[in-house]
Amino acid sequence: MQRFGVLGEQCLCLIVHVGTLEPGVTGTVLMLLEEDKVVVVDPGMVPSKETILGPMASIGIGPEKVTEVVLSHHHLDHTFHVALFERANVHDYHAIYRGDEWTSRPGEGYRISPNVKLLETPGHTQEEVSIAISTSDGLCVYTHLWWTEDGPLEDPYAPSADQLRSSRLRVLAMNPDWIIPGHGRPFRPQTRPVVV
Repeated sequence: MQRFGVLGEQCLCLIVHVGTLEPGVTGTVLMLLEEDKVVVVDPGMVPSKETILGPMASIGIGPEKVTEVVLSHHHLDHTFHVALFERANVHDYHAIYRGDEWTSRPGEGYRISPNVKLLETPGHTQEEVSIAISTSDGLCVYTHLWWTEDGPLEDPYAPSADQLRSSRLRVLAMNPDWIIPGHGRPFRPQTRPVVV
C-alpha cells in the first residue's frame, strides 16, 4: 500500500486500492488512521471484497474496527462495498448515517478527525465532497474532480463544466502536495500541468 504520513503524526493515509478505468472500472479506496479513527474512503467497485479487506488485514485491521466511511459521491463504483463496514458511521456531502439513523449536517468543513476534513466540491456530480488529509508528508486531497492525473478535461457526467472548473481551481488553490484521483495514481500538481 502506498502511504502518506506516519502513524501518530497527523493522519496516516494508505491507498488500499488504486482505481482503474480499464479493463473494468474500479474506484480508488483509501484507509485513514488518526487517533481512535479508522476511516475508509470510497469502498466501491473492485474485483472482490478481498481487494479491500486483504490489505487492511495485513496491518491488523478488520472491517469491525472501521469507525467511519466517507463516500465522495453516490456512484456505485465508489459505494458498492459500503456494507462491509456495518459498525461505521457513513458520511457523505450532507449527512451521517448509522444503522437506521440519519443526521443531517453540512459537508463543508466537517472534520472526520483533526486532520481529515470534507470539502463540498460539486463537479463530477452535484452532490460531491473531496477529502483534505493533512499528513506529515504534506496535504493530500482525495477527489473525483479528476478521474486520473490526465483529467478528463471534459467530464461527461458533470452537470456543469463551469462548476467542475471552479471546484478544481478551489482544490489547486489549497496547494496540495498530492492529489489522489478517483480512478488513478496520486500525482503532484506542482510538478506537471494539471487539467482544469
